[in-house]
Amino acid sequence: MIATERGGKIGVLLYEYRRAINDLELTISYLTTEQLTTVVDKSTLNPNCISLQAILTHVVACGQMYVGFIKTHRGTETPLPDKVYFTDSTEYIAALHTMYNDTVTLFNDIAEYEMDEYNPEKKIQAYWGQLYDYEQLMEHAIVHILRHRRQIERFIEHLQVSGTE
Repeated sequence: MIATERGGKIGVLLYEYRRAINDLELTISYLTTEQLTTVVDKSTLNPNCISLQAILTHVVACGQMYVGFIKTHRGTETPLPDKVYFTDSTEYIAALHTMYNDTVTLFNDIAEYEMDEYNPEKKIQAYWGQLYDYEQLMEHAIVHILRHRRQIERFIEHLQVSGTE
């Protein structure tokens, strides 16, 4: 992993993003292919939340999407990332490392004063309608990982109770 010694808002956000990713990696590090691919939530209408594999694919794609949102906002048109489904937790861990490294690289070219934007017309509008400045988008990215880590922990508990270990 890229170690960041950067201070300010960007340094804190990257530190907390790395920390959230580390916690997620520890949570998934021992998962088997069977656990990853087992459909756990058979009643959800959200295809991103049916299995550990689906959740992790969603998390990685979103992390890359946040980078793309900022790149597009800065003038480099960036398409939405493809979703890539893996069957091994080490592949997801590698994808999370790439996601983080891409985020660090992006923020190497962003100054602290660019993090806040108060004019709604100059904010990033996500495809779900929410407006974000860079700081808000990174805060969202951090909490997104935390929410899904919690969901993954619950899925793992369900799999252990149901005997899929």
